[in-house]
Amino acid sequence: MPDATDADGLTVGQVSTSLGVTVRALHHWDEIGLARPSLRTAAGYRLYTACDLERLHRIVVYREIGLGLDRIRTVLDDSPADVSGALRTQRTQVAERIDRLQQLGAGLDRMIDAHERGLLLTVEQQAAIFGPHWNPEWPAQARERYGDTTQWQQYAERSASRSPEEWQAVADAVAGLDRALGEAMDAGVTPGSPEANQLVERHREVFASYFPLTRQMQVCLGRTFEADPGYAAHYDGDRAGLATWFRRIIDASARAHGIDPDTAAWQ
Repeated sequence: MPDATDADGLTVGQVSTSLGVTVRALHHWDEIGLARPSLRTAAGYRLYTACDLERLHRIVVYREIGLGLDRIRTVLDDSPADVSGALRTQRTQVAERIDRLQQLGAGLDRMIDAHERGLLLTVEQQAAIFGPHWNPEWPAQARERYGDTTQWQQYAERSASRSPEEWQAVADAVAGLDRALGEAMDAGVTPGSPEANQLVERHREVFASYFPLTRQMQVCLGRTFEADPGYAAHYDGDRAGLATWFRRIIDASARAHGIDPDTAAWQ
């Protein structure tokens, strides 16, 4: 490499500023033989010529479109036909990446919408799936009340990826459980019995469609089912006293698992 003065080329720092790449990158490209400066000063400083800068410009362009350094070396050093093939391959990969990013963007939009709305169904879909007694304002009310909780986040994550058909399956499972509860109470099933405990476990499994339900949380829900006018009306509208009976079988199951219903907390 011939010696030169600063007037014969640009220093590493000048090239770094001109091209918007780091000095470290320029040194690395020099070390691996991708873009070596053609000149050095008597003091040993690198100097890049106009031809060197042309190569560096191409490297920067190809790096911007996602080519790796090995591929860039091939594009710069091989025949034009090989370059075209490499660029076509990269174009296909870029198109695939754009498609993945668009899908990711759509998924993020649904996730944001789910966190803000809870239920990503139209009013008509909600009525068709959950029945005529469903109030489409309930999801917004739930968001207002529980939006800062971990359980709302878990619910939103499930909702974001759930189709109307999957919501229909959830609604069918809830309706099936409600029928089984009413039939069990009519049949005289007692709290703490195997039949009652099986229904309590079934409730936890069905409720997992919304978020994971611990036994202590289930006890808290049982109290709500009995005390909240809306929930009590739902259960007692099917069978008089069903809300209280449901709470009692939840409490009995909790005791069997070492939980005192009187001190259970939402955890």
